[in-house]
Parts: sequence; C-alpha cells; structure tokens
Amino acid sequence: MNIYVGNLSYNVTEEDLRQAFEAFGQVASTSIIKDKFSGQSKGFGFVEMPAKEEAQAAIAGMNGKEMNDRALNVNEARPRADNQHGHGGSGRARTGGRSRY
Repeated sequence: MNIYVGNLSYNVTEEDLRQAFEAFGQVASTSIIKDKFSGQSKGFGFVEMPAKEEAQAAIAGMNGKEMNDRALNVNEARPRADNQHGHGGSGRARTGGRSRY
C-alpha cells in the first residue's frame, strides 16, 4: 500500500521516514518529493508498505504524530491525476499566433 506523508519538516530524510514506519512493519520504499531545480524538499513524501494491515496500522499510528516539531498528515495515497484540467497544453487560449494582451 502506498502511503502519503504530508507536513514533513524540510530536514526529514528518507531514512528517517523508513525508521519511523518500520515500527509498524516492513517498508518496501520511501521517497521524499523534492523541487527539481533547488533539490529542496517539498514537505511531503510517500512510504510503500507491502502488507495492507501493517500499512493501515502505520497510518493510524503516524497520523498527527510529531516528527521534527511538525504534526504529520498521513493517509492512503490516491492515484496521481496526470491531467487535472481535462485538457493538454499550457492552459492558455489559442490566439492564432497573436497575443490578445
């Protein structure tokens, strides 16, 4: 089961996440999402736990728990919507090559 972990302190490492969640069972992987330009944590990440029962126990046990002075927001990860607006492109209206502004 893939678990979303939000409200992470920027100095929490993937190893910190692994250790915290291993208290509830086997952890297959951890990842902290980082800004692609600066490398700075975006303040959230994911933990993959193969056993659903252990993952649910981890969610219950870690949600609201403080880690580095931040109360964690932990729940089952939802599938990522690649295109949330229902259309492709830059989100700008087509103007025939001329700017309307």
